[in-house]
Amino acid sequence: MYNYYLIIVLAPLAAAIIAGLAGKSIGRAGAHWVTIAGVGTACLLSLIVLKNLFWGGAPAENIDVYTWAMTDGLHMKVGFLVDRLTALMMCVVTFVSLMVHIYTIGYMHDDPGYQRFFSYISLFTFAMLMLVMSNNFLQLFFGWEAVGLVSYLLIGFWYKKETAIFANLKAFLVNRVGDFGFILGIAGVVMFTGSLDYAEVFASADNVAAQNIEVFSGTPWNAMTVICILLFIGAMGKSAQAPLHVWLPDSMEGPTPISALIHAATMVTAGIFMVARMSPLFELSTTALAVVIVIGSITAFFMGLLGIVQNDIKRVVAYSTLSQLGYMTVALGASAYSAAIFHLMTHAFFKALLFLAAGSVIIAMHHEQDIRKMGGLKKYMPITYWTSLIGTLALIGFPGSSGFFSKDLLIEAVKESHWHGQGAVYWIAYLSVLLGVFVTALYSFRMFFLVFHGKERMDAETKSHLHETPTVVTAPLILLAIPSAIIGWFTVGPVLFGNYFGEAIFVTESKDVVAHLGDTFWHGSWALVTHIYKSPVFYLAAAGTLTAWFLYLKRPDVPQTIKDRLPGVYNVLDRKYYFDDLWIKGFAGGGRQFGQFLWKKGDEFLIDGVLVNGTAKTVGRLAGVLRQIQTGYLYTYAFAMIIGLTALLGWLIWLR
Repeated sequence: MYNYYLIIVLAPLAAAIIAGLAGKSIGRAGAHWVTIAGVGTACLLSLIVLKNLFWGGAPAENIDVYTWAMTDGLHMKVGFLVDRLTALMMCVVTFVSLMVHIYTIGYMHDDPGYQRFFSYISLFTFAMLMLVMSNNFLQLFFGWEAVGLVSYLLIGFWYKKETAIFANLKAFLVNRVGDFGFILGIAGVVMFTGSLDYAEVFASADNVAAQNIEVFSGTPWNAMTVICILLFIGAMGKSAQAPLHVWLPDSMEGPTPISALIHAATMVTAGIFMVARMSPLFELSTTALAVVIVIGSITAFFMGLLGIVQNDIKRVVAYSTLSQLGYMTVALGASAYSAAIFHLMTHAFFKALLFLAAGSVIIAMHHEQDIRKMGGLKKYMPITYWTSLIGTLALIGFPGSSGFFSKDLLIEAVKESHWHGQGAVYWIAYLSVLLGVFVTALYSFRMFFLVFHGKERMDAETKSHLHETPTVVTAPLILLAIPSAIIGWFTVGPVLFGNYFGEAIFVTESKDVVAHLGDTFWHGSWALVTHIYKSPVFYLAAAGTLTAWFLYLKRPDVPQTIKDRLPGVYNVLDRKYYFDDLWIKGFAGGGRQFGQFLWKKGDEFLIDGVLVNGTAKTVGRLAGVLRQIQTGYLYTYAFAMIIGLTALLGWLIWLR
C-alpha cells in the first residue's frame, strides 16, 4: 500500500505542476483533463485503501517516508498515518474535489485564468491530503499552511476585483491569528514530549497531563490544557469558529467551485479533523473540552441567525457552513468525536451540492447572486431544482436524508453527554444545537423558496435566456445528490456504533457518549427514522420550514413589517454582530495605526532622525567645534601644552 499512498498524494501535485507551468502548451482541455486524471486517480486509490481497511481487515499503517531534518534529537520527518479516520477523510476530500474539477469545466468555461484555476484546485487537494495523511505535527503544519496559502490564491483568483483582494487578505490575516496559537501548541508538544511524531506524543500524553506550566509567573496551568487550547485556537481559524469566523463569508468573492471546495470537504474541515486526531490529548483536559463546546455552541446558533438576513445566495450557504461547523465542534467538545466526523462526511456531500447548485443558478442568471431578484426557477431548471431540494432536506435533517442521520444523532449525543454535569456548559450546548435546528430550516427554505418558487422577479432579458445549465455542471450535482440522499442509511451503523474508527479515535470510558447512545438508542436505521417523531428536533425543523413558507410564499409582506418594527435587531444581524467592524477597525485598523506609529516615531524619528542622522549631525557639530582649536600656530600649541602640564601637576600634588 506504500506506493498507493505516494500516488494518492503526488498525483494531484503533479497535475497541478503540469497545468500551472505548461498550461499554455497543453491548452484549456489539457489542463482540465490532466488535473481530473490526477484527482480521479487519488480518489480511486483512496476508495481502495478504505476497502482494504474496513472490509479487508488490513491494519492501520504508520510509515516514515524520509527524515527531512534532525536537530538536538528532534526528528523532522515526512510520513503517513493511514487508519480508518484518515481513509474516510481521503475519500471525502478526493471525491468532492473530483466533482468540483468536473463542474469547473462548465463554470469557468470562458474565464481567461482557466488553466491557472485548475492548477490551484489540484494543488489545494494535494495540500489537504498531506494534512489528513500526516503522521507528525510538522507535516500537519505544512498541510495546514499549504491549504491556507492556496485558499488565499483562490479567494483572490479574480485579482482585478477589489473586493476579492480584500477578502483574501482578510482570510490571510484572520488565519494568521489562529495559526499563531496553533504553532505555539505544537511548540508546547515538543517542549513536553521532545517529539513531533503522533505515536510518541500520544504515548506521553499522561505524563504531559500531570505537569504544569506557568504562562504567567506564579500562576501554574495544566500543561495539557494549555496545549489543547492553543491547538484549538488554530482549529478556530481554519474551521471558522467565532470570533475567528469573519473570513469565511467574504471568501465567497472567489469563484463558486472553490467556495464548494473550501466550505465542504477541505479547508474548513481541517480543524474538526485535527481535534478528532488529537483526541488522546483533548480527552485529558476537561477544561479544553469545555472551551471547545462553548465556542461551538455560540457559532452553531448565532452564525445561523445571520443566514436569515443574507440576500446573496452564496453567503446564505456560507453562513450555513459556519453553523454546521459549530455543530461539529459541539460534538467534539462533548467527546462525540465519531459523531463530529460522521457529520463532517455527510455535510461535505450536501454542502458541496448546495454550493454547486447555487453556482448553477448564478450561471443561468448571468452571474446575478441576489435571491430577491430570482424566483420561479423550478420550471426553467428542473435538475438544479431537485438536486437543491435534496441538499436542502439533508441540511435541515429531513428524516432519511444523510443529514438526518448525522445531525440528529449528533444532537442526541450532546443531549446524552453527562460528563459536563448539569451546569451552564451543558445547557448552552444543548439549547444552541436544538434551537439551531429551527434556524437552519428557516434560512435554508427561505433561500429555496425565494430562488425556485413564488413570483418571478428577474428582469425580462434574463428571463428570456433562462435554461438548465450544461451536463458538465448538472452531472456533479446528480452525483453529489445521491450520497446526500442515501449514504446515511448504510454508514450510520458502522461509523457511529460499529467501532469503525477503532484506535484512530480515543475516548475515555466515562466520556464515551456515542457508546452510551448506541446501547440505549440505536436499533437500526429504520428504527431511528421512526423514533424521530418522538424528538423535538423533527418538530423544530418542520416549524422552521413552515415559517419560511408562510413568510416568503404565503405572506411575503410580513418580513418587511418585522424588519420595520424591529430595526435594532435587524441592524445587529445585518452588521454581523459588528464582528467585521471589530476586526477591520480594531484588529486590522489598530495594526495599521501601530505600524504607522512605528514607522513615524520608531523608524523616521528614532532610527533615522536620532540614531542615523542625529549621530551624523552630532559628529559634524563636534568636528566643527574641535576644528576651531586647530589654528596651525606654534605658540598656541605650546600654550596648550603648558596649561595641560600645569593641570596634571596640580592634580598629582592634590592627590598627595
